[in-house]
Amino acid sequence: MSTLADNLSAISARIASAAQAAGREPTSVQLLAVSKTKPASAIREVHAAGVRDFGENYLQEALTKQQELRDLPLIWHFIGPIQSNKTKAIAEHFDWVHSVDRLKIAQRLSEQRPAGLAPLNICLQVNVSGEDSKSGCAPADLPALAKAVAALPNLHLRGLMAIPEPTDERAAQERAFASLRQLQEELGLGLDTLSMGMSHDLEAAIAQGATWVRIGTALFGARDYSNHA
Repeated sequence: MSTLADNLSAISARIASAAQAAGREPTSVQLLAVSKTKPASAIREVHAAGVRDFGENYLQEALTKQQELRDLPLIWHFIGPIQSNKTKAIAEHFDWVHSVDRLKIAQRLSEQRPAGLAPLNICLQVNVSGEDSKSGCAPADLPALAKAVAALPNLHLRGLMAIPEPTDERAAQERAFASLRQLQEELGLGLDTLSMGMSHDLEAAIAQGATWVRIGTALFGARDYSNHA
């Protein structure tokens, strides 16, 4: 087996173990393979091992890879910060967007979603740790934003996403993820998605209800950001 297939097997085992420890079915947690900075060949290999959902942060890089991989039935997730001038291409070429944090962006995605495509699946990004450097709406602003986005015609509001402040302390990890779950429950909109947890904290995220875990480094290895300065 290749290194990527070995890595995928190890991650799948971690997900299953964490789900079972939380009294959940392993199938209730989906793996989103975060392929930013990685070549199309790596995505092709991971798809061959059984993964179909891939997350990208950099639009132009993602569009190039989508073209190279157009023969595969992949599901593409945009998970990076969104500038207004990128919404049209995102609306046209992605199935999910996990990083909506402003109504203006959601409105543009709705307006620019091609008529022949299914509604775009949306997660609202929430800044649960209150970090100035992080994207995401403030928790206090979430109810109004969620209500407005849920009413847009070409979007399907599925849930919430967060990237908490990094910590190695399991209790702190769980507190951050629990706060996102509680925010979702308080919305009362029947949302079904919590996009939270990465390579270093997926166990804590799954314990608090994650339905998508976004795994990059543990699957693909360390990243080279030299082309994204």
